[in-house]
Amino acid sequence: MAQTGFYPGSFDPLTLGHMDIIVRAAKFLDRLVIAVGLHHGKKPLFSVEDRVDMIKAEVAALIAETGTDIEVQTFDKLTVDAARAVGANVIIRGLRDSGDFDYEMQMAGMNGTMAPDIETVFLASSPPVRHIAGTLVRQIASMGGEAGAFVPQSVATRLNDRFGRS
Repeated sequence: MAQTGFYPGSFDPLTLGHMDIIVRAAKFLDRLVIAVGLHHGKKPLFSVEDRVDMIKAEVAALIAETGTDIEVQTFDKLTVDAARAVGANVIIRGLRDSGDFDYEMQMAGMNGTMAPDIETVFLASSPPVRHIAGTLVRQIASMGGEAGAFVPQSVATRLNDRFGRS
């Protein structure tokens, strides 16, 4: 049976932590849908179009390398409904620490009740990127710091452009 994974997130911005999970999930899935969530109550740093473009640019080589069918799209409904709409049988979630674990276990339980046919798979972040959080990356960049150690180079360039640095 083909395995289709659904990896939801805000990806604002795409970090090396996100890429760690994407690369590792692509190794065991036939198809991976990376889904950029639209939260109408939040004001993101990057537009949804920019976030989708950043992800597509970064996964292009991975598609050729792994042979995994990787798609990038947006969603604005319940994660389980969006996962079901693309035929996913797995929701991929990354874990950095015990705080993530507690929250994600609650979400997995709720999602499992609503969609028992979709399994949640947790991937622990690799040690070199475990400390990276998009919120902190945005804060560093907005305060004039260099965020290049936490994001792909193309994303670092966009952050610098966004905050008027070269």
